[in-house]
Amino acid sequence: MKLVVLGANGATGRLVVAMAVAAGHSVTAIARRPREFPFFDRELQVAEVDVRDAEALDWVVAGHDAVVSVIGVPPTRRPVTVYSESAGNIVNSMTAHGMRRLVCVSSAGLDRAARSTRALSRREAHRRVFQARMLGVHRDMGRMESIVRSSTLDWTIVRPGRLWGAGRTDYRTSPHALPGARTSRGDLADVLLRQTAQDGRAGRTVYVSSGERR
Repeated sequence: MKLVVLGANGATGRLVVAMAVAAGHSVTAIARRPREFPFFDRELQVAEVDVRDAEALDWVVAGHDAVVSVIGVPPTRRPVTVYSESAGNIVNSMTAHGMRRLVCVSSAGLDRAARSTRALSRREAHRRVFQARMLGVHRDMGRMESIVRSSTLDWTIVRPGRLWGAGRTDYRTSPHALPGARTSRGDLADVLLRQTAQDGRAGRTVYVSSGERR
């Protein structure tokens, strides 16, 4: 399979690319700073593209089988537009080129049920501060999800819990919110690749919760 990975130079994106190449896929990794990409492979191309540049993104996406979007920005209360802008460009390009499979990362923080947890007061206060800092990101993620859901593509939205290290665990997935979930980036990367190859799960939102470390 020929994959395009957006946000490839982020912590999760690098894991997705590494796992995809190891699985025998041909990958085009899109990164803002390609010189900083940490590894090379005969089945890997690294392209410098601003995902908000519709023409440049369209040129790179053409000729691939699927797109995996792992775009991320730091927490902020300020307005964010990169998720929705890139989603619009991705959907338009894939539709124009007759591509079908899109898998993108969102956040369980968009679901109230996933945010409800009976934490200790200090931990709860910390969680509320973090949620406030994520306000700008979550609002634009919501717009991104609306764009993706409104498309005619075979899409899957993956909603991880709060992210931590790169290790792998006996994680579980669910079509419903998983209260208090935390998700390893290694588990998230594995889910993204599995979902990319499973067209039967198109048109669904998948939640990911990490378990015991392997």
